[in-house]
Amino acid sequence: MVENGKAVDRRDYLKLSGVAGIAMTGLAGCLEDSGNGDDDENGSSDENGGEADSEIVAGTAPGFRPFEMVEDGELVGFDVDHLEAVVDETDYELSGWEQFEFDTLIQALNSGEIDVIAAAMTINDEREEQIAFTDPYYSADQSVLVQTGGDFQPSELDDLSGRDLGAQSGTTGEGIIEDEVDDPNYRSFDNYVYAVEELERGTIEAIVIDQPVAESFESDRDVEIAFTFETGEEYGLGVRQDDDDLREALNEGIAAVEESGEYEEITREWFDE
Repeated sequence: MVENGKAVDRRDYLKLSGVAGIAMTGLAGCLEDSGNGDDDENGSSDENGGEADSEIVAGTAPGFRPFEMVEDGELVGFDVDHLEAVVDETDYELSGWEQFEFDTLIQALNSGEIDVIAAAMTINDEREEQIAFTDPYYSADQSVLVQTGGDFQPSELDDLSGRDLGAQSGTTGEGIIEDEVDDPNYRSFDNYVYAVEELERGTIEAIVIDQPVAESFESDRDVEIAFTFETGEEYGLGVRQDDDDLREALNEGIAAVEESGEYEEITREWFDE
């Protein structure tokens, strides 16, 4: 688990500078007793009319910079700062973070190990059969990474046919390779860092990866973006399908962070935008 000191410091600065400070409204109703007398881990009233535990645990998958990564032993990134800012706008309390491989996050959520996924997870029909998503908080396309100055310089997806390709298991990049590339020699990786290392070594020829993450690798590794193509994918925070109170509260928090200007501040910090 990771202490939240960094995010608090940033928000203190924002409040002093007048960027943040939007008043939280409309959340009390969605966090009140539903009237059915059931216990709820995430902020509903218990059967005796008292307030149940409102603490939540977040799950993510480091190695997807600049969204989530470990630096000097600390979990940092856009998703970390963004979720902490969003939760601060709700009546919930973020008690900590747990780290998983990306393709095990949904299982961890539904088993109760975590209460919310913040891991640059694309909203799609397959995942919506297993979990519920908040409103989108980020839009991204896909890029193809190759060795810097290497012989293989593709310009479209058709150029990837029959090539040695890599992607992180469970990601949009993996799905594109499997569904849209003819006869790929494909390798799945638990983490995109491992895929990039193999690309640098020359054991694979290209990686399909989310554009902002590709740009981050391009800036500090011996790889470059060959081309980017539009997918229209959007990231959302994931919660259990029956956790309507938490989902609605997070939606309110997402909107508040955007309206206050804090979303723009977090984006500038991690993407230099």
